[in-house]
This record gives sequence, structure tokens and C-alpha cells, in this order.
Amino acid sequence: MEKITAAITAVQGYVPDNVMTNDDLAKIVDTSDEWITSRTGIKERRIMKDGCTSDMAAAAVSRLLEKKGIDPLEIELVIVGTVTPDYPFPSTSNVVCDKVGMKNAWGYDLIAACSGFIYGLATGAAFIESGKYKKVIVVGVDKMSAILDYEDRTTCVIFGDGAGAVLLEPNTEGLGVMDHILRSDGAGRQYLLQPGGGAMNPASHETVENRMHFVKQEGKQVFKFAVTNMAGVSAEIMERNNLTSDDVNWLVPHQANLRIIDATAERMGLPKEKVMINIQRYGNTTAGTLPLCLWDYEKQLKKGDVIILSAFGGGFTWGSVYLKWAYNS
Repeated sequence: MEKITAAITAVQGYVPDNVMTNDDLAKIVDTSDEWITSRTGIKERRIMKDGCTSDMAAAAVSRLLEKKGIDPLEIELVIVGTVTPDYPFPSTSNVVCDKVGMKNAWGYDLIAACSGFIYGLATGAAFIESGKYKKVIVVGVDKMSAILDYEDRTTCVIFGDGAGAVLLEPNTEGLGVMDHILRSDGAGRQYLLQPGGGAMNPASHETVENRMHFVKQEGKQVFKFAVTNMAGVSAEIMERNNLTSDDVNWLVPHQANLRIIDATAERMGLPKEKVMINIQRYGNTTAGTLPLCLWDYEKQLKKGDVIILSAFGGGFTWGSVYLKWAYNS
């Protein structure tokens, strides 16, 4: 029996039309274009003024299906990586299935912060590899502007809104997801979290007054852990699969900070021309960054390209996926 792997057979992104530049931010918080650019590499980000997380996800998925010529009723499973769901319940995946007309699909949300897409990709691949499912959609999406404190310049300058989706289908050519390494360490929650709104700190006058429903981050600690772990796991997956820098065609790194991206590429021995970067345009869209990179660079990808995806997120969560691209655009 031929070995079944899970291949990405289509990718699509969605970002809101509204652009917020660094100069726009400088009008509402004590910062500047030079301060943001030198520390993060970000020049602008997209902000969704009207609408919610499921709207962005549904737009990405609808366009994905249209591009591929697939009836929504053919989709069997939808996994949505997000930390900004429309509601505590029902799941955003449930809402997206309804909005897109994927009436035969079941799904769920996966919370792994900036690692949400690679966690979802590895999970979705397992369903395909089992032979039980033929068409699985994995979405990375976040409306970070909904949980940002625009009085806190250490967080509000970093994040933006956006969504990306991929279609996973069975492959017997030796293409698709080859390997993954996923890690987590809950001790890191103290450095990057949204403290209010859950069972630990349910919504109250006190949590609102103390601005606990916004993202809180200790930047220096997060940077230190991200550089070490994101670079480390990327090098580890190469070593485990006997890959050299010459073998790797593309690194798809989480777009959190240009210095973290550079450190990861350096650890892997990759030149900049092999690194997907769009942080300057979108900022950190959390679970959306990796599929948005694939979408932006899709036309440059060739069948058989060796790709390493790598991410680090709050929690802490981190990991890497090794895949071989399955089609020519």
C-alpha cells in the first residue's frame, strides 16, 4: 500500500483594506517610525475596523475554494488556529463553516498563539494520513486589534489583523508534510498572555478597569526565548531529516520580529533570499503569519521545494514543520 502524506494543494490569504502605518500609530501613542522599524522591522499593519475573526477566515476560505474550484460541501474538516475567537463558544471554526457553506464539515479551534498554524497543520496532516479524510482546511487567523491596548507601545506596534488558509489533500508522490516537531512550556505564560476573560479572571469591573483583557508582554523575556527556541527547533528538524542549508529552498518563519527571523535563518545557515519576509507589510498577525507568507510567495514556489516552517508563540508554544511543496503555481 502506498504511503499517504498530507500535501498543501492550495493557499489563500486575506487582509483588511485598512492600513495603519507607523506614523499613524505615532499620533496615538508615544512612538515613532524609526523606533518601531529599528526594533521590529514593521512599517505598517492591517486593521479590521468592521467585522470579526470569522469574517477574515471565511473570506480566505471562500477564495481558496473558488480558486481551487471546490464545492464547500466537499470539505470534511476545518481547523482554525486563533486566540481571538468570535465567542468563547461556539468555535470560530463552527461559524466559518456556516458562513462558507461547508455543511458537511466538522471542526474546532486550536489555541497555540503564534504557533497556531503549525499546530493545526500537523494535526490536520494526521487526519489526512489516517486515510479517513480527503479534504481538510487549516486556517490561521487573528484579529489582534480587538485585544490590543493602544496606550501600550510595547504591544500595540507589533500586531496586525489577517488570515490565511491552506487545503490539505492526500498525496502518494512523497510530497507534503514530511515531519514536525512541536513543543510547549506553560511556565512561559507569565511573560506573554491575555490575563482577563477566562476562568482565572472572569470579566468584571475590576478586570476591565485594570486593562486585563489586553495582550500583556514582557518583551525582553519573550525575545530571548523566541530566538533560542525558534532557531533551535528549526535546526533540529533539519538535523533529524539530514537536511543541509543547500537542501532547503525556503524558510517560512513566524513574523514577530525581524531580528528573530534573522537569528533563525543564521542558525539554519540560510541566506536572506531563502527566507520569506512580509513583516514590514502586515506586522505580527499571530496565527496568520505563516499562511500569509505562503500566499505572498506562492508564485515563487515550485513542486518539490523543501520548506521549513517555524514559529514561537505565547504560552510558550513553538515548533517547526518540514514539508515538500506539492504543486507549481
